[in-house]
Amino acid sequence: MKRIFAGVALSVAAVSLTAAPAQAAAPKDPVATLKKQFVAGTGVKFTDRTALISGGQRNIFVRRNGTFAFSPAGLAASDITGKFAIRASDIPDSEDEDLKLLKGMATPERTIRIGKTSYISGGIFGQLLPDGKTWFKMPNGLTGGVSGLYGQIVNVTEAATLKTLIQGGKAVKGGYAGTITVGQLKKVSAWYRASIPFGTLKASQLKTPITFKLELDAAGLPKRLVTSYSPAALGMKAGRGEGVSVDTRFTGWGAKVKIVAPPADEVTTSFEDGSSELPESLPLGNGNDSVAK
Repeated sequence: MKRIFAGVALSVAAVSLTAAPAQAAAPKDPVATLKKQFVAGTGVKFTDRTALISGGQRNIFVRRNGTFAFSPAGLAASDITGKFAIRASDIPDSEDEDLKLLKGMATPERTIRIGKTSYISGGIFGQLLPDGKTWFKMPNGLTGGVSGLYGQIVNVTEAATLKTLIQGGKAVKGGYAGTITVGQLKKVSAWYRASIPFGTLKASQLKTPITFKLELDAAGLPKRLVTSYSPAALGMKAGRGEGVSVDTRFTGWGAKVKIVAPPADEVTTSFEDGSSELPESLPLGNGNDSVAK
C-alpha cells in the first residue's frame, strides 16, 4: 500500500512555495507576547499546505485549515480539516482493503481535539466506522488524523515550542530563522509527540534537522511559519533528495473560539470490525517507509 500511496503523492502537480515580504524587526520577547493570548474562549485560525519533495519536484500533497483554542494554561483544543491532494479517480476500483482505505484519502478528514482526546471523522477513518457512527474517539489521540502526520509538526502556539525555535535560530528582518532537531522538538512539544503515532524514533532520526523561517505580525505574534525537513522527522526512511516542506499562516489572533466534542450518539470507540487499534495498513509510517519511492 505504501508504494501506491507514494505513487499517488507524486502524481499531483508540482507547486513552488513563494517567499513572504519582509516586515519590521522581531520583538524582544515573542514568547511573552504569545502567552498574553492564553485566554479562555479565544484562539487563532490557521491554514497550511504541505509539499513533498522528490527527484527535484515539489508536489503539494496536503492542504489543511483549522482553529486553535486557548486556556490560561496554553493550547486547550483544536479543530482541523485536512485534505490530501488526491482524487478518487487517481485510485483504481478494487475489493482490496488497502485500496478501499486509500480511497478515503480523497475525502476531507476532520479532527476535533479537546485536551488529549481526539475525535476523527471522514478521510480514511470514515471507511472504517460502523453504520450510524461518524466520529472515532481516541484518548491520547492524533492531533490531525492521518493527514495531520503530513501537516505542520511544529506548533508555535505552544510557548515552549516557540521558545525552542527562537533559541535555535536568530533574529532576522520580520521574525526568526534557523534550525532545530527533531529531538529538541520532541522534548518540548506535546503536539509533535501526539502527531507522530508510532512510538520511539531511532537516535539517527532524533538528530534530523528542521529548518524554519518564522514571520511575526506587527503585534509580535506568529504570522507565517515555513518548515523543511527530511521524512526521517516523521519516522520514515529518507531516500536521496526526498523532503517535506510545510507553509503555515495564522490569522485572527484573539478571536472568540468555541470548540466542543461531537454529539455522543455519533461517536464510537471501535471500528466496524470491533477493534479499537489503528489498522497497520494506515499510511502513518513505521520507520521503514519512504515518503516517495
